[in-house]
Amino acid sequence: MTDFVLTGSGRPPVGDRSRTVSLWHDRCRRLGLTERLRPDLAAVPRQELVRLAERHRDLCQHALPVMEMLQQQILGTQSMVLLTDDRGLILHALGDGDFLQKAERVALKPGVLWSEDCKGTNAIGTALTERRATAVHGSEHFLSVNRFLTCSCAPISDPQGNLIGALDVSGPHESYHAHTMALVRMSTQMIENQLFVDRFGKALRIHFHARPEFLGTLVEGIAAFDEGGRLLAANPSGLFQLGLDAEELEKHTLSSLFAINAGTLLDRSRAASSQGPLRLRLRDRVTVAARVELRAASPGPPVAGCAQDLIGPARSPSERSQGSLARATPLPTLDDLDTGDPAIAAVIAKVRRVQRHAIPIMILGETGTGKELLAQAVHRDSPRWDKPFVAVDCASVPESLIEAELFGYEEGAFTGARRRGHPGKLMLANGGTLFLDEIGDMPLALQTRLLRALQERAVQPLGSCKAQVLDVAVICATHRDLKSMIQRGEFREDLYYRLNGLVVRLPALRERQDLEALVRRVLRCECTAAGSLEVAPDTLALFRRYGWPGNIRQLANVLRTASAMAEGPGPIGREHLPEDFLEDLIPAVAPPGVVPTQVPDAGSTAGAKLRELHASAITSTLQSHAGNISAAARALGVSRNVVYRTLKRARKDPLQ
Repeated sequence: MTDFVLTGSGRPPVGDRSRTVSLWHDRCRRLGLTERLRPDLAAVPRQELVRLAERHRDLCQHALPVMEMLQQQILGTQSMVLLTDDRGLILHALGDGDFLQKAERVALKPGVLWSEDCKGTNAIGTALTERRATAVHGSEHFLSVNRFLTCSCAPISDPQGNLIGALDVSGPHESYHAHTMALVRMSTQMIENQLFVDRFGKALRIHFHARPEFLGTLVEGIAAFDEGGRLLAANPSGLFQLGLDAEELEKHTLSSLFAINAGTLLDRSRAASSQGPLRLRLRDRVTVAARVELRAASPGPPVAGCAQDLIGPARSPSERSQGSLARATPLPTLDDLDTGDPAIAAVIAKVRRVQRHAIPIMILGETGTGKELLAQAVHRDSPRWDKPFVAVDCASVPESLIEAELFGYEEGAFTGARRRGHPGKLMLANGGTLFLDEIGDMPLALQTRLLRALQERAVQPLGSCKAQVLDVAVICATHRDLKSMIQRGEFREDLYYRLNGLVVRLPALRERQDLEALVRRVLRCECTAAGSLEVAPDTLALFRRYGWPGNIRQLANVLRTASAMAEGPGPIGREHLPEDFLEDLIPAVAPPGVVPTQVPDAGSTAGAKLRELHASAITSTLQSHAGNISAAARALGVSRNVVYRTLKRARKDPLQ
């Protein structure tokens, strides 16, 4: 049975779909449910939720950053993103403020069980029962109380194929979007790949795909082998490309699948490290591009000046959570960050003056500007350089888990607690530096405990009667306006003044004067296989006029994709840029003389005017090419999809 996809109207299709929903509802009736049932909306006790979050620690740590990215993709749709365990109990939720009140009516919140036997047909419970991605829209919910919802859910499996949870997007049925299910499935695949890499971090791993440009993407195959070359596991894409079922794993080795032994593979990998991906031949004689990873065997330092040096090291969520100095690559220094921008130079000069004193530092700036990187550099150049640097992302750790994460707990503090307890991030940072990222997202109740610990310089773990002495340098960061939050009662004023000894603000990428230097450094790291790849002058000029809402992180992603698309020795041009980036890059298709430095808000008067100019430029180009969309797209330097989407919006939007 195929996954369900709604029709373009937002209404479920008829035929097989209707019969499928009827079978689901019959299953609910056999469970003793009725459509008018008022379900139990009570959440499990807080301590039980803490126990469950601890039990699913790996799932939460890998899923939460992905949930944040998914939430950004659906902003404005009055929807929320939910993570559940394998039974359908919600572990974490990120919600659109406009939808939260409606969600409370049916208890779409942490601690509430959404299995089929409790809530009838619903995307979470039904996806877990069916073990496949499922959408349930409006009246397809069995319980009438849930029929104002539209929900898309995909189950999450561990590297061995065991069901461990589910990812769901829920919102009012009027907010249905055809792409939501695709986003959920892509996000689930991202989580599963991260779990795979984390589980087999010290094994020999081959990342492979028949098309080289798909290496490093969600669709790459990953296979893990032990020291003897025995196949340990492969992700779903890897199984598909290898032509294997999960039950066949133990029958195969590195030699039987890739016709090569481990020693030869590693030798070829080292020799090809600067010449692009390896070429390996599968047992069906299909040739694939491959990248070999063996963390324990090749922990060498990163290429100087690469993207991770600009926005922070690319670590898995579990590595980021542990955050100690026990890492394979060194932290950056303040000198590494000075790439010629006066504002950055001024920030570096300020932190140099206080880094040898016990003065807390607060770093402000938009997402992706390199706040954690600056914190790492401050630690690296401080007298505490040989002690731990521990980062805590206050926005990514579930509220039910953050207290135990920060302050630790004693053995037996709650059911399911680890033997011998857990020291907590504050004590892991003892003697070194504690970096509190996105401090504005810390729950208000936890702010009180944090303030007490910093003032008393002592930590009392959960379940313990004994306080432990604490000695940490504190650096925090946020993109939020903390003073406004204080006025609204969302952030403690006393904690704010405890943390803001020195306040510095990192400029957004659009405000920096060293864009060209940053581009060169990113390319030097991301495109080592392409030699001395450069960006064409006219494309670099477009970069300068673009607003870069994702800052350096977005720049790195755009250049990574463009370098993969570029062919031959020539520079990166507009035709190599990602299509979604080109669509946002309105100055690239607007008439001369109307190029803004940043795209205005779509709902503003300026945004409407700019959209009108955007459509006008495409329409006039189409007319000059006698309606030939392909010719017009080539003339404008954009894809045909951009032209099609613009014309479609123009028909719907009276402002265009």
